[in-house]
Amino acid sequence: MKPSILFMGTPEFAVPSLKALIEGGYPVVGVVTQPDRPKGRGRKRIPPPVKTCALELGIAVYQPDRVRDGDFLETFRKISPDMVVLAAFGQILPKEIINSPRLGCLNVHPSLLPRYRGAAPINWSLINGDRETGMTIMLMDEGVDSGDILLQKDVAIEDEDTFDDLHERLSTMGAELLIQAIRGVVDGTITRTPQDPSLVTLAPRLEPEVGYINWNDEPEKIVNLIRGLSSRPGAYCFLGDKKLKIFYAVAGKEKSSGEKEPGKPGKLMEAGLQVATRDGHIYLKDVQLEGKKRMLIEDFLRGRPLVPDDILE
Repeated sequence: MKPSILFMGTPEFAVPSLKALIEGGYPVVGVVTQPDRPKGRGRKRIPPPVKTCALELGIAVYQPDRVRDGDFLETFRKISPDMVVLAAFGQILPKEIINSPRLGCLNVHPSLLPRYRGAAPINWSLINGDRETGMTIMLMDEGVDSGDILLQKDVAIEDEDTFDDLHERLSTMGAELLIQAIRGVVDGTITRTPQDPSLVTLAPRLEPEVGYINWNDEPEKIVNLIRGLSSRPGAYCFLGDKKLKIFYAVAGKEKSSGEKEPGKPGKLMEAGLQVATRDGHIYLKDVQLEGKKRMLIEDFLRGRPLVPDDILE
């Protein structure tokens, strides 16, 4: 008999894992997700993707402000799941939820733990220029992503990968690995591997200033920042008094002669709009000016031609 599972997740990343549980025939006795949040100009309250998916699948949905509150813990005791599965939920779990299920609390985490513990592992792996990452299924403890590893699988990071690309690949991989891990836990065939504390790195939440482009950096560093934040929240600079988000760019292979100030736009070339950096160039291909739609650089320049005094601040 398959174990009853309480699923906890919020964003699009968690949806493939929820669907995999249902497709695998596991009885999901409830879905816990964050409350609906106001979004957009009209500030209309929008349900998180996991809630939308759960309702389509006919699963009961719970949206506590805090899972530590007594009312929700009472609900959790009544549900009494055999296992909890968590994927990008967004709240820290209390000891009772972690320790009560007889088969434990499993976490779907998009990094090769102990690397990149924290809220933004996919982003930071790209920002730091890593060549590989992966998925970990972890048995949760009371620390932050510090529990024993149950299963891991690595994946190469390609030169053109952005956050969106890697997010999609890892969410699908995580769902597949989750089912394997649950089978191993139920059968008693899986091995728990403690994390090596000496190898821990962190992936903190992305503060707005992280996305600000410093044109005095090396071209590859700037391009990695753009890749790691595309399409959300987006790396940015300023053109005049307007924020300019950059979603895709490539590094130039040629060195700079030093004639142009870092951030100074050059010519539109086949590779994109040339912009000077500390010792080279990058080429912008996909941008969005504040108040406008996202567009290819050629379309952007047709609507907003550059003038000699323009510089990307």
